[in-house]
Amino acid sequence: MRVLLFAGKGGVGKTSLALATALGAAQHGHRVCALSTDAAHSLGDALQRSIGPRPELVAQNVWAQEVSALAELERSWASIRDWLRALLFDAERELIQEELLVLPGFEELVALRALREIESSGAYDLCVVDCAPTGAMFRMLRLPEALRAIMEHFWEWERRAARAVRPFAERVGLGRFVAPEEVLDAIERLYAEVSDVRRILLDEERTSARLVVNPTRVVIEETRRSFAYLSLYGVATDALLVNRVLPVEAAGGYFARWSERERAELSTIECCFPLPILRASLQRREVLGADALRALACELYKDRDPAERLVTQRPLRLDERDGTLILAIDLPTAQRDELHVSLHGDELRVGMRDVERRIALPASLAGSAVASARLSGGVLEVAFAAAPRP
Repeated sequence: MRVLLFAGKGGVGKTSLALATALGAAQHGHRVCALSTDAAHSLGDALQRSIGPRPELVAQNVWAQEVSALAELERSWASIRDWLRALLFDAERELIQEELLVLPGFEELVALRALREIESSGAYDLCVVDCAPTGAMFRMLRLPEALRAIMEHFWEWERRAARAVRPFAERVGLGRFVAPEEVLDAIERLYAEVSDVRRILLDEERTSARLVVNPTRVVIEETRRSFAYLSLYGVATDALLVNRVLPVEAAGGYFARWSERERAELSTIECCFPLPILRASLQRREVLGADALRALACELYKDRDPAERLVTQRPLRLDERDGTLILAIDLPTAQRDELHVSLHGDELRVGMRDVERRIALPASLAGSAVASARLSGGVLEVAFAAAPRP
């Protein structure tokens, strides 16, 4: 199944372009599921109909789903929910489910699991994901890696400790503070499901991000960072969608200065993003309903199939050059002073601003050291020195 992640700053029009892409792909014969992972869902608003927490048909060959954290908690994690209720019991009343959802990362977990279910159903050719605004989307991308680190380094110890402590805790009336076996089993299943999603997200053969941007300076700067972050996490970006471009007929009079500034920003976009750039003009009226969204898809993609891969290069590559192994990471919008690289055991840590990616190195690089790291032509190249012979 092909997966398209629509990402960008809040308010740039991700939902409209995601739905336009879904409806346009359906016209090319694909079975499409449009999935919203944003807590403030708007698929239903754009389609002018209610959308539920399970996929439902909204147009020919198009299904839509707005992920509900509450529904998923009730449907799939009853054992975890019940334990949390007991753990967070209040003297006056039990905390209701809504209050449990403030736990960090829960909504991202729900979104990841929904994507896995859609993929495993085999019912769709394409899943178009209307992602939450940038910050939440990157939490979703980081979560599988964070869970992997916890499970690999601490989980077995935690399970053994829980088994050892549970009998004593139950005798002294503190048993509710130790997770029962069914809860620990549920957490392991959850980790396995999230690991499956991680494989989907990092599979550049089928998963691509599409960045939605408006031609304004603040949005462009955030999108520049987002493009670099996606590359750092190994998610291939195959297009930049410029939304709400002033049409030629609106460029004069009151909007003359705005149009001039916009042309300068469009030039900046073309210089900064080495990607296919697709444009959608500012519409005469709000884009609502399936017909208006299909018309938007025609303007954006013309006769092209919206589901096709528009860029095929992998964002992370391991190459050999003159006998030296080099890890190349596409970071075309990154600045040299934003990056730092270090080696910790069998992990290469690459940081950019406040984001750090931990890249597990293959066995062929065990014991190697970083010989050099340089950013050139928008590509970070990390060269490894051969391991010393015993």
